[in-house]
Amino acid sequence: MIDHPSPLSAPERPDLVLVLCTGRCGSTTLARACAHLDGWSAAHESRTHLVGPARLSYPSRHIEIDNRLSWYLGRIGRDIGDRAAYVHLTRDAEAVAQSFARRANQGIMRAWRQDVLTHTRWREPKASLIEQCRDHVETVTANIEAFLATRRHVMTMRLETIEADFERFTSWIGAQGDLAAARAELARRHNATQGDTPA
Repeated sequence: MIDHPSPLSAPERPDLVLVLCTGRCGSTTLARACAHLDGWSAAHESRTHLVGPARLSYPSRHIEIDNRLSWYLGRIGRDIGDRAAYVHLTRDAEAVAQSFARRANQGIMRAWRQDVLTHTRWREPKASLIEQCRDHVETVTANIEAFLATRRHVMTMRLETIEADFERFTSWIGAQGDLAAARAELARRHNATQGDTPA
C-alpha cells in the first residue's frame, strides 16, 4: 500500500479524514487524541446508526474513526473518493485476533462468526474460534489495503508506534492544538479488552 506521510500542501489538503481499521487496534484512543486538535471535529463510530446518504455525510474539518467503514468501501469510493484523506490504523494481526477472541460473542465478531460465516445447528464450524478471528482480521485488512491502493491521500498508523505516528499525522493534515493533552490520551488504554497487553 502507498503511504504518503509528507505534509499535504494547503491547496490539496482534504477537509475530511477517514480512519479505516479492523477494530481492536486503538481506534477509541486515537479518536480521544484527535479531539484535542484545533479546528477539527473528531468522532468514533458516530454515524453507525444511520443508513443511506446520511451514513457517510460527515461535516467539513472532521476526522472519523470507524472500523465499520470497511463494509462501506465501495460507497466511500463512489461518493467521497479523493475528497478525503485516509488513514489505515493497524496493530499486530495476531494481537487483534486474540483481542477479538476475548469478545467473540459481541459486536462485529459475533456478526462475523454467526452471520457472515454461516453456521446452522446442523453444521458446526470447521474452524476454531481463533481461526475465525484471524480470518476476519485478514479479510478486513485485505479489503482496506485494496481500497487504499487506489486512493491519492493515504498514510498508515500503528498502535505499536502510535505516539510517533500521531506526530506524523498532525503534520500531514496540518493540524495543531493541545498536543500535550493528545499525547496523554495516547498514553492511556481506552476501551481495552481484559487480558490485552499494552502496545
